[in-house]
Amino acid sequence: MNHLLIAPIVLPALVAPFIIMTLRYHIDLQRIFSLASNVLLIAIALALAVQAADGTVQVYELGDWQAPFGIVLVLDRLSAMMVLLTTLLALAVNLYAVGSNWDARGANFHALFQFQLMGIIGAFLTGDAFNLFVFFEVLLIASYGLMIHGGGTRRFQAGVQYVVYNLIGSSLFLLALGTIYSVTGTLNMADLAVKVATLPVEDSALIRVGAVMLLLVFAIKAALLPLHFWLPASYANAPAPVAALFAIMTKVGAYAILRMYTLVFGPDVAVAEGLVGDWLLPAALLTVAIGAIGVLGSREIGKLVSFGAITSVGTLLTAISMFTPEAAAAALYYAVHSTFAAAALFLIADMVRARQGGEIAAQPVMAQSGLISALFFAAAIATAGMPPLSGFLGKLLILDAARDQDLSVWIWAVILGSSLVTIMGFARAGTLLFWKSHGLAHADTMKEPEIELESVDQADAPQGPRAPALPFVAVFALLAGLVSLTVFAGPMTRYTAATAEALFAPSAYIETVLANVDRPVTDEAETQGGEHDAPADAAEGTAPESKESH
Repeated sequence: MNHLLIAPIVLPALVAPFIIMTLRYHIDLQRIFSLASNVLLIAIALALAVQAADGTVQVYELGDWQAPFGIVLVLDRLSAMMVLLTTLLALAVNLYAVGSNWDARGANFHALFQFQLMGIIGAFLTGDAFNLFVFFEVLLIASYGLMIHGGGTRRFQAGVQYVVYNLIGSSLFLLALGTIYSVTGTLNMADLAVKVATLPVEDSALIRVGAVMLLLVFAIKAALLPLHFWLPASYANAPAPVAALFAIMTKVGAYAILRMYTLVFGPDVAVAEGLVGDWLLPAALLTVAIGAIGVLGSREIGKLVSFGAITSVGTLLTAISMFTPEAAAAALYYAVHSTFAAAALFLIADMVRARQGGEIAAQPVMAQSGLISALFFAAAIATAGMPPLSGFLGKLLILDAARDQDLSVWIWAVILGSSLVTIMGFARAGTLLFWKSHGLAHADTMKEPEIELESVDQADAPQGPRAPALPFVAVFALLAGLVSLTVFAGPMTRYTAATAEALFAPSAYIETVLANVDRPVTDEAETQGGEHDAPADAAEGTAPESKESH
């Protein structure tokens, strides 16, 4: 077995308790070990991405217990891409936390941060629905502590709301898994795909209930309307590095929807017909609209960015809910873009709040106003989907994939209309925070003509302690990710297209995971994602497409 596959889970699981037990009172050493762990995670994620790039599916059987009875981790193009995205985001966020001193405002930040990474990466790699629940709980328990890091009444209230909503989701998750297990006798995703495909339609009522409950759980995690109410207050009041890392957490819910409802409850599975598309697409479009309206009406910069994240999530789920390979490819491209853009905006919002508070209003000019305004402008146009950055390309891909949909007119109208409203909301905020602030400064200097020229310059650019450079490095790194996603849009879209094709033709995934099961993969499971060339020896349980056969 390829032991590198389990390394991105084991590494933070070892570093976190080491920081707690050994480095609790040494913040500098905590920072060194946490950043070193992040860098090593990126190296591991890159190696895994290279291994998965040719479409190979790899399986890691913990304790050498074979699926579907043992716990398995599965590496394919999708999981490799999401793990790499998580590690890159984590490094930028960690740099900002260290540079802005956020990590020193409370206890155990870096240990909780590592546990959070363990949960997120585990959720992307697991091949078992129950262990998806386990990793969800790991990342949620860590996020509870991170939410209230640094203290404060508003942060504590938002944290309580966040905990309550996610505990409800976790309870529903267990009920959904219990229902599905009672029908199929398994929770291994590949085994579920085989068994669900063979269920008779007339006996499918209970499995359909379980599938709907599971979709509701993932909708809560992804902040889909009307289950999105926890996100604005929670993200707006969370510490900035935590909110930026949370940009990947909504993608965990979107990933789970894409994985489960192409592999197990695919669009061609008879018992799953009408479960998802009938209501997921309208809900996603409403999420986009509500998020855009929230951006336009926000009076506080944290809420502004939170509603921008809701708009991005709605756009992503709009693409996923079409359940076609073209739309899924567009969704994957947009998922990478929206993660970097939302994280950058949360960090920029923290820079503004640290200098002049969170209210969106004309105030005295903040330090480094010119640089921060330029960063805000770049992140805002990326989030709104304006050219030339990757947000424009991502939305263009989604609109192109929607041309043959029954609700194509609504999809085009909502996405384009929300983009216009979002542009107006960010333009209003930027005008008040940066342009009118300069106007106030110049107006004040005009009232006192006896002030010397040096005093005028001082009003325009307040002098104070020199700002640390590391937070700006982190934001520039995230924006560089958006630029790279734009420059290399061709290779990236080819990768996402190949990933989407594999999702909708999951025979290689199923055959590799169940390679040692003493029964053939059924024809229904092989064809649930579409037509493909089945290997001649599939009935013997071999996996010729996999480097890891057991």
